[in-house]
Amino acid sequence: MEQYHHHDHNSRNIGLTIILNLGITIAQIIGGIVSGSMALLSDAAHNFSDVLSLMISWAARKLTRRKLTTDRTFGYKRAEIFAAFVNSTTLIVIAVVLAIEAIERLMDPIEVQGSIVIWLAGLSVLINGLSVLLIHKDAKRSMNMRSAYLHLFTDMLTSVAVLFGGVLMKYYGWYWVDGVLSLGIAVFLVYSSWAIFAGSLKIMMQFTPQSIDIEKIAIEVQKIDGLKNIHHIHVWQLDEHEIIFEAHVDLDMDIRLSEFEIILQDINEILRQYEIHHCNIQPEFAVEDNKELINNQVH
Repeated sequence: MEQYHHHDHNSRNIGLTIILNLGITIAQIIGGIVSGSMALLSDAAHNFSDVLSLMISWAARKLTRRKLTTDRTFGYKRAEIFAAFVNSTTLIVIAVVLAIEAIERLMDPIEVQGSIVIWLAGLSVLINGLSVLLIHKDAKRSMNMRSAYLHLFTDMLTSVAVLFGGVLMKYYGWYWVDGVLSLGIAVFLVYSSWAIFAGSLKIMMQFTPQSIDIEKIAIEVQKIDGLKNIHHIHVWQLDEHEIIFEAHVDLDMDIRLSEFEIILQDINEILRQYEIHHCNIQPEFAVEDNKELINNQVH
């Protein structure tokens, strides 16, 4: 029951955050058009990406809690990884569009109504700050929610920059600042989202996790009595928490299944040191096949 209330509370927090950010997005779009501020429209675009990010993250969390079935034996465990990838990719695409617009604005600055920029940027700082607090705890446990948290946190920082730029434009007439801020926001978006983009892409491509040293594992496993070789190794992440290991092992003798289970326990002990708790081991005796650690033959 406590877990249910915890999830219900998290869903309410995400729902409230979506409503808050949708409201400030609409306000900033209108304000950006009226004031002529590219920086404010850039911040609005970032806020809108926050809304999409949160909606995708919320949907992904719902999917991951669904039960496993015979046609979905892993369920939707990768839904949150996919959401993190989509969110980070969205940020990078938005950054490229903003950079192009910012460069054009730098080449041809226009007058901007600083007062509107100041008020709306200040409101965005408050709303994004509240949103960051609402999902802070969830961000510690999930790459998906961390990507959404990153959206909100970076938007809060960019809103602070836009607020400062509004002050410079209103009181000093430095309208070129609008283009500089937009370009800075674009660069910061790419920088802040790249790690999540690369991390989620590696998981989706089933790359070996960075924490896993396959050669070191092979050396340790081959010290086990009764084994002479381990080969055809594959290691990948199902999601950001669960690592799966599979391999073939050559046995010295044609032994009973109960004897092999003792060897299997030793293998599991080694793998647990690497936080691997799910493995598939295929035992072999006198099998003529490729004994390379990583099999490059196409099946």
